[in-house]
Amino acid sequence: MFMLKFIVRNMFRHKLRSILTVVGVAVAVLAFGLLRTLVGLWYSGAEHASATRLVTRNSISLIFPLPVSYLDRIRGVPGVTSVSYGNWFGGIYIDEKHFFANYAVQPASYLELYPEFRLSAKERNDFLMDRKGCIVGNKLAKTYGWKVGDIITLKGTIYPGNWEMVVRGIYRGAEKTTEERILLFHWDYLNETLKKTVARRADQVGFYMVGVKKPELAPDVALTIDGIFKNSLAETLTETEKAFHMSFVSMTEAIMVAIQIVSYMVIAIIMVVAANTMAMTARERTAEYATLKTLGFKAGHLGFLIFGESVAISLFGGVLGAVCTFPAALWIETQLAQYFPYFSVSRETITLEILAALLVGVVSGIFPTWRGATIKVAAGLRHIG
Repeated sequence: MFMLKFIVRNMFRHKLRSILTVVGVAVAVLAFGLLRTLVGLWYSGAEHASATRLVTRNSISLIFPLPVSYLDRIRGVPGVTSVSYGNWFGGIYIDEKHFFANYAVQPASYLELYPEFRLSAKERNDFLMDRKGCIVGNKLAKTYGWKVGDIITLKGTIYPGNWEMVVRGIYRGAEKTTEERILLFHWDYLNETLKKTVARRADQVGFYMVGVKKPELAPDVALTIDGIFKNSLAETLTETEKAFHMSFVSMTEAIMVAIQIVSYMVIAIIMVVAANTMAMTARERTAEYATLKTLGFKAGHLGFLIFGESVAISLFGGVLGAVCTFPAALWIETQLAQYFPYFSVSRETITLEILAALLVGVVSGIFPTWRGATIKVAAGLRHIG
């Protein structure tokens, strides 16, 4: 207990220096935790994908369409429970800055495949009955102040023109991880308009969503579907929903790796700063350490004092940074909801933050501990500085 009291008193002998070091460690740990959370969220769409949903698209690229006539043949594959289809619409609301995902889908089958999109019975029925109706996620509706019955106009990019639709429902996610910034409208509305304007683009879909009975059937179902359309004019590639999401994530994987490297560099930088602080502290107390040795303190006692102070300061900053991670994540989730549907900090991230702070304390205390423990009494008493 005596040694612990000694460590605590030493921590606050230079209050400003200690406070700045604690704040520096806290900021570094906070940045480390937020960056790691960001990387985790980037992969969360794939991690939470359903194991019983497959995506069938053109084998060349997602931008190439498939005939809508493939529907019945896919539906007849053993193990398939339901099939839906749709197109990425890519419409713009107001201007390019107001971006959100919007799809033209076959509504009844699509909602059957996505039970995590929660709608009231009335809203669901109104959406199915209105060819120009659409449903939007709760967060998207809050962003623009939309209410049921409002008329929305999207400016087409892939499909030129102004597309008017009526909000017939506002869905809520069954879980926090469910994306609530999506707009869905009727594929028939898109297709019928294309028949009048650009007939050659009608009766084509961008993807098929395929539901299977059990996850273990997914590989066989995928092979069967692709085998049916092999050597056709529009060959298919069928993969799990997770693999489909990962194909998009892999395009930006280099960015994620760079962010991870930056998170580790932040810890490395504060480690150097903390080591310099502890080295300065040990140098200033050289004469004191020599005096303690003359009073009977052994090298192990001095090492414990110096090393303990370094670890205590770093852990104090680490705990402060970990605590601040939660309000910081909440602020990001609130203010940047357009980019992050949720910004949840995991227990693993908090654990890594504490371990990172502990590592900073251990590494920064090694050299000062060795120097203080091995100092000669005579040399220490003559030291000035």
